Amino acid sequence: MARYIAHPAVLFVVLLVLFSAAVAFGAYVLRRLAVLAEDDRDEFNIVQTATLTLLALLVGFSLSMAVGRYDQRKNLEEGEANAIGTEYARADLSDATVRAKIKNDLIRYTKLRLADYRTQDPQELERIARDTANLQSDLWRLATQLAQDKPTPISALIVAGMNDVLNSEDYSEAARINHIPPGVWFLMIVIALFGCVLQGYGTKGTLRRGLLITIVPVTVALSMALISDIDSPRLGFIHVEPKNLARLLQSLEEQRMSLALLGEARFLQQARA
Repeated sequence: MARYIAHPAVLFVVLLVLFSAAVAFGAYVLRRLAVLAEDDRDEFNIVQTATLTLLALLVGFSLSMAVGRYDQRKNLEEGEANAIGTEYARADLSDATVRAKIKNDLIRYTKLRLADYRTQDPQELERIARDTANLQSDLWRLATQLAQDKPTPISALIVAGMNDVLNSEDYSEAARINHIPPGVWFLMIVIALFGCVLQGYGTKGTLRRGLLITIVPVTVALSMALISDIDSPRLGFIHVEPKNLARLLQSLEEQRMSLALLGEARFLQQARA
């Protein structure tokens, strides 16, 4: 069920057809099978109001869950960028040879993480995941090698920073697979079906029935599709824009270019001398 819910556009079309059929069933089939007497309308209105109120509460509760998860993914993206930037700065405390390797690998790692946020192609995501795992192993090996060669508080600080970099990626990926439980979706769809049936069953007049067949299902289906979109970081239209990672990558590349120009200027000065 979670696989189909992760496609907001498909979910909207399916729910729109399903809810429209439910309203039509209540208006044209159930109404003929069990005629609603005017004396029973007050009791029917109570049942209808209670059902739609419960549906509204479930939609609001699910939307709150989806927005909370979206905010969590944004915060984790920011934390991931901060962890990488901090470790990049700490690399200056290491030896020149190790420093260059760590910094170059961190820039490559930032590019992979940025591509992971922006890519939706499954094959490309698999390739990025493999490259990320290999690069994480290389980064951890460099950090542990530095700590083994020179077991100092500075080396421990670099190792701790590298651990934060690797953990931040795990936290971000864990947040992406944390979705609204399928049971909540099942209950929400079932209650929406009952609500649409009752809405169609209680209508009066041909024109009003026709409007409810289109308006009510569209409203409910659109609300659920919005929840699905926010809760689907890979396949939806609403994504966490990796602004922090993009800004970090630009800053790191500018620093590397400045250092390269500075080193070239020093070399020219020494050659002239």
